[in-house]
Amino acid sequence: MNPSIILITVVAYFILLFGISWFAGRKADNQGFFVGNRKSKWGIVAIATMGSFISGVTFVSVPGMVGVKNFSYLQMVMGFVVGQFIIAFVLVPLFYRMHLVSVYQYLENRFGIKSYKTGAWFFFISKMLGASVRLFLVCLTLQLLVFEPLHLPFILNVVLTVFLVWLYTFRGGVKSIIWTDVLKSLCLILSVALSIYFIANQLDMNFTQMIKSISDSDMSQVFFFDDANDKRFFWKQFLAGVFTMIATTGLDQDMMQRNLSCQNYRDSQKNMMVSIVAQFFINLLFLMLGVLLYEFAARVGIDATGDSLFPAVATSSFLPLIVGILFIVGLFSSAYSAAGSALTALTTSFTIDILAADKKIETGNVDYYVARVRKHVHIAMAILMGVVIFVFGLFNNSSVVDAVYVLASYTYGPILGLFAFGILMKKKVRDHYVPLVAILSPILCFILSSNSEILFGGYQFSYELLIFNALFTFLGLCMLIKK
Repeated sequence: MNPSIILITVVAYFILLFGISWFAGRKADNQGFFVGNRKSKWGIVAIATMGSFISGVTFVSVPGMVGVKNFSYLQMVMGFVVGQFIIAFVLVPLFYRMHLVSVYQYLENRFGIKSYKTGAWFFFISKMLGASVRLFLVCLTLQLLVFEPLHLPFILNVVLTVFLVWLYTFRGGVKSIIWTDVLKSLCLILSVALSIYFIANQLDMNFTQMIKSISDSDMSQVFFFDDANDKRFFWKQFLAGVFTMIATTGLDQDMMQRNLSCQNYRDSQKNMMVSIVAQFFINLLFLMLGVLLYEFAARVGIDATGDSLFPAVATSSFLPLIVGILFIVGLFSSAYSAAGSALTALTTSFTIDILAADKKIETGNVDYYVARVRKHVHIAMAILMGVVIFVFGLFNNSSVVDAVYVLASYTYGPILGLFAFGILMKKKVRDHYVPLVAILSPILCFILSSNSEILFGGYQFSYELLIFNALFTFLGLCMLIKK
C-alpha cells in the first residue's frame, strides 16, 4: 500500500477527529474535563463505551490469535459480560452515592490516605503501561507502512503519535473523549464489517458459504473443557474475564470516567448493559475475520501470522484498496481514542489523587489553580507515555494482547483486592502497612507463576493470575485488621 495513501487517510481522519474534539470540548471547565459535568446522555455514552472496549490491540491481535488459540478468547468475553453486570449493579451505585471524581477516593474514605495513594499509584502504573503497549502497536504499524518506506526513525514516529493524542485531548477531556469515542465506535464497526465482506468476496463466498466455512474450520472451536493445564481451559478464561472486567473497567479511572459522566446511576447502568452486549458481538466479528484472514493468506501465499496477519493481508495487492483504507481507519480510530482516554484518565488521577491539587490551596481561585496544574500534568503524562512506548519498542518480544493482559494481572490485582476487601468486609485495617501488602502480592504471584509447572504438575497460569493477585492482597489486608 502506497505510504502517500496512508498519510492522506490519516490526515482526513484527524481533521474529522479534531473537529469533533474542538466542538465537544470548547467550553469545558475542570468538571467538564474530569467527569463531563455529569450531563452525558446514556445512549451516547453507550455508543462511546462500545468502542472503548476495542483498542488497537483488539483490532490487530484478536484476529491474529485465532491461528493458535482458536475462538477461546470468546470464553473470556463471556466472563466480561458477567463482570460488567457486577460493575453496573454493585460499583456504579456506590460511586454515584459518594459523588466521586476519581474512583480511588473510595479507598481514602474506607481505609485512609495510604490506601488511597496505593490504589492511585497502581492505577497510574497499570494504565501508563497498558496504554503505551496499545499505542506501541499503532507506532509499529505506522513504522512498517509509512516511516520505513520514507526512511524516518522510530522515535520521530513515537513523538508525532503522542503529540497528536495530546493535542486532541488537552482542552475537553472527558467531554471530548465521549464524542470522539462515538466516532471510533462507528469507524470500528464499519471497518471490520466491510473487511469481512470484501475478503469473503475475494474468496468467492456468499454470506451462507462464509458462515459455513467459518463454522467448519478447526480454528472456530470456542469451548475447551478437557485439559486444565491448557491456557485455553474454559474456567481459566471465563473467571479471568469476570475479574479482569471488574478490575480493568470497574476499578479503572479511564473506563469509569465515561460511566460517571451520566446524569445518574440508572442511566449509567443502561449504558453499560447495552455496550457489553454489543462488545460480545463485535469481538465475535473480529474472530470470524481472523478465520477469513488465515484462509485468504493461505490461498494467495502471504506468509504472516499473529499480530502481522491483518496488516499484511489488508494492505496487500491481492485485495481492493478500500480494504487497506478500512484497516488504517479502524486501527487509528481504535488506538488513538484508547490512548486519548487513557491520557485523560492519567491526568485526572495524577492531578486529583496523587498531587491532590484540589486540596492544596484553601483560599483564592481553586478552579484556576487546579486547571493550571491539570494542564502541566497533561503535558508530563504525554511525554512519559512517549518514553514508555519507545522503551517497550526496544524490548517487545511477545504478542501485544498477551502483554496487555499479563501486565493487568500484576498491576490491577492489588486494586481489585483493596476494593473487594472494602466492599465485602466491614473491618478497619492498619492503613500504614497497606502499600507493603500491595507490593508483596504481585511478587508472590510472579514466584507462583514461574514455578507453577513444578509445583502443580504441569499447570500453567494464564490471565487467571489476576485472581490470585487480588486474593493475596485480600489475605494480606485480613492480617492488618485492627483489633
